Amino acid sequence: MDLEDSALGLTQEQTDKILQFQDLTGIEDMSICRDVLQRQQWDLEVAIQEQLNIREGRPSVFATEARAPPVVHDYIAQQVFTDEPPEGPGGVRGLMRYVVNLVVSMCYSTITSVLNLLLSFIRNDDRRLVTDPLGDVVGFINNYTSKYSPHPVFYQGTYAQALNDAKKELLFLIVYLHSDSASETQNFCRTTLADPEVIAYMNTHALFWGCSVETAEGWRVAQSVGGRRYPLLCVVCVREHRMTVVARSEGACSPQQLLQRLQRVVADNQLHLVAARADRVEREVTARLRASQDEAYAESLAQDQEKERRRAADRAARLQREHEDSRRREQEQHRQQQVLDMRVATAARLPPEPSEGPKTVVLLIRLPGGERLTRRFAHDHTTQDLYDFVFSHPQSPEEFEITTNFPKRTLVAGKSNLVEVGLKDRDVLFVNDVNA
Repeated sequence: MDLEDSALGLTQEQTDKILQFQDLTGIEDMSICRDVLQRQQWDLEVAIQEQLNIREGRPSVFATEARAPPVVHDYIAQQVFTDEPPEGPGGVRGLMRYVVNLVVSMCYSTITSVLNLLLSFIRNDDRRLVTDPLGDVVGFINNYTSKYSPHPVFYQGTYAQALNDAKKELLFLIVYLHSDSASETQNFCRTTLADPEVIAYMNTHALFWGCSVETAEGWRVAQSVGGRRYPLLCVVCVREHRMTVVARSEGACSPQQLLQRLQRVVADNQLHLVAARADRVEREVTARLRASQDEAYAESLAQDQEKERRRAADRAARLQREHEDSRRREQEQHRQQQVLDMRVATAARLPPEPSEGPKTVVLLIRLPGGERLTRRFAHDHTTQDLYDFVFSHPQSPEEFEITTNFPKRTLVAGKSNLVEVGLKDRDVLFVNDVNA
């Protein structure tokens, strides 16, 4: 089990749940137990409850579809069981007789179907109008239970629901068609269907659906399976992805005969269900892998989109910064041009430098950058003339103040002349940048 579990990718906890589920339900096939638990997300309690619902004959959550899946009748591969003794010798003649009987049976079924269709246009048969299929089934089960007991657990749903459940659950479906008018019916119900071994085998290996051919639902199913003798049992299962009638037992038979027939049919068709389960598991794994890949792709796409969004935001921010820097440079260039124009205009309106004389002073002016300026001013020149001279120099600050050295005091630009503010010849003045 350990190597097999490892190959199937099962954990120890999942293996324990499979064993518990098998012990509680009595299902021998481990793959069925695994599939049921996987479908229920390994919830042991829910899986057991679902199995009990099926055993009690109640439709599962898969049986909600009103329309039945199409059923294939493979008359060549279909096993037909009757209690009639074989006629004639065996060998080649027996084989030829079997082939002839098979062809006759197929022709009979085809002709019967055509005649029933033609007769349906001529006569009115109330059984053709299926108005309450569930009521027909439930009424038959109640009537059967009151007459015959014990019996296998009947599926308490319509034929369409039973087919859907069997297809989704990948189980065998045994269809029982009951006719009170058939002479063999009572003995078959009291002995064969009441046999404990038959009941245990049916309840364990298949869904069991039954109805009376006297009801609309039972008659419709009887027309579809093409039975000729009653009581009639049909075995339906998934074969090559289609619901197929794989066997038909017509007439009464002993419990041992029925059990052997069912065991043979199950053994012959079990591989088809195993293949269907493996295919379903593969599809589920592929779907989960695809979903995982889609999720990884979506996550990668989201990451790429986020990266692209960030790159776009960075580009927008960079362009915004470049635009702002360009605008600031333009403003700075415009301002510097304005300052340059102001210096030129200021230099143009300066009074001319006077000649040396008793009413003049020579002032030594030191700029913040270390440059030294020397200029002669007349006594009647104002401090504003002094400020204009300094401002007109290209190396002077845009905003400044002029101070004396000792005693240190600030000269205010205005209309006061240089003598009034106490400036003398050869005084040294300092230009201070007020924005430094």
